[in-house]
Amino acid sequence: MTPNSTMLGDLSPDEFRAAAHAAVDWIAEYLEHPGTVPVRSRVHPGAVRAALPESAPAHGEPLAHMLQDLRDIIMPGITHWNHPGFFAYFANSASYPGILGELLAAGINANGMLWITSPAVTELEQLSLDWLRQLMGLGEGWFGQITDTASVSTFYALAAAREMAGYDIRLRGMAGRAELPRLRVYCSEHAHSSIDKAVIALGLGHDNLVKIPADESFRMRPEALAAAIAADVAAGFHPMAVVPCVGTTSMTSVDPVRAVVRIAREHGCWVHVDAAYGGVTAIVPEMRHFMDGTDDADSFVVNPHKWLFTPMDCSVLYTKHPDALRRAFAVLPEYLLTRNDDDAVNLMDYGIQLGRRFRSLKLWMVMRAFGAEGLAERIRFHCELARDFAGMVHFEGGAWELTAPVTMSLVCFRYAPSGMPEADVARINAEIMERVNSMGRAYLSHTKVNGTYMLRLAIGNIRTDQSHVEVAWADLRTAAAAVMALP
Repeated sequence: MTPNSTMLGDLSPDEFRAAAHAAVDWIAEYLEHPGTVPVRSRVHPGAVRAALPESAPAHGEPLAHMLQDLRDIIMPGITHWNHPGFFAYFANSASYPGILGELLAAGINANGMLWITSPAVTELEQLSLDWLRQLMGLGEGWFGQITDTASVSTFYALAAAREMAGYDIRLRGMAGRAELPRLRVYCSEHAHSSIDKAVIALGLGHDNLVKIPADESFRMRPEALAAAIAADVAAGFHPMAVVPCVGTTSMTSVDPVRAVVRIAREHGCWVHVDAAYGGVTAIVPEMRHFMDGTDDADSFVVNPHKWLFTPMDCSVLYTKHPDALRRAFAVLPEYLLTRNDDDAVNLMDYGIQLGRRFRSLKLWMVMRAFGAEGLAERIRFHCELARDFAGMVHFEGGAWELTAPVTMSLVCFRYAPSGMPEADVARINAEIMERVNSMGRAYLSHTKVNGTYMLRLAIGNIRTDQSHVEVAWADLRTAAAAVMALP
């Protein structure tokens, strides 16, 4: 049978050019006026799927039709992380150079699993991460690799720590070994849930993640860490790793990394610094002290897709012990052996995944487009906006109060009328947040620390300015007045 030639090969270059130009024009228009749509999606569960056909088409459709469906059906179901009023969680905003890098990476479609499968993928990743290390003012000796998220970066770091513990778990596993002590990991009570997940996934057991109490500024207490480790050693446990944070998720507190490292070294513990959000502050010279002590750690994670204007996803894991990572993960079947194995880095050896996207291209382009001074100035500006917003809350007085120190670009606050029970305060603040988010001009999230429900306004979008912060504050006051007026 002779195949139908119209059903073979790719679409025509002209069709692609027309659609790609239209798509780029649409992206530019979307990002030029990002505040014209509600920040949070307003669709109901199932609405997007119900608006689309249940099965793929039998015959190909024009790309222009898909772009139209993107506008009409997909976009209403998008919560706009690129919106300058997006203040929830931690912002991730896509800058133009980052978007261009993502587009080019998709077009090139390289796989950097081995050095030889695309030498530039490996070498640009190593170069870009060395640039980033220098921007953060850290010393030499760090090996970096890009993963998708901090959850995976932390998992890899703790896998290397488990390998360094010396019980040959890679070969013999952990089950049924009476001689294997319980391996313990320590972190702040305010640490991110990715540490919990890593401990679970590595087979250490969630009971062996020890949460260390924090001080009044929500920082891990070194004396409590020392006491916990000493008690575990006395009980026959093996302290394996400690994970201090530079910028905790709930309120961006900064653990005393240098003191943590000193205590960990006394017991042979691996130290992994979770700087997924806060690490980029070190690009700002006067904020570099937040990363104090990190150069003495064994690994750390920082996420350019959080606060360095790089599109999702781009997390960076650095370690002083790449050989430990390699021992934990490297598997070399015959079909992946090459003549370059002794002379080049094969990134597949340092984690679970085999195939690797060309993620470094977008990060490299962001750093080149803005430069060290441009990146620092943008981060500095976001921190200034956060202090301005904190001032609005503080000077408003009355029932408004700040609930945590403002260390970076996150403000934790709440509306707490005097004498009101905590359960009612939590209910009122949840209603205030929902009203603000429903207005569509700002989007906030919340947290609960030591039983205190609080709102979070996190600034990190490259397009956010003073006016967007003022809009959020106006909507918060309007929402609070409306909630308090209810019977």
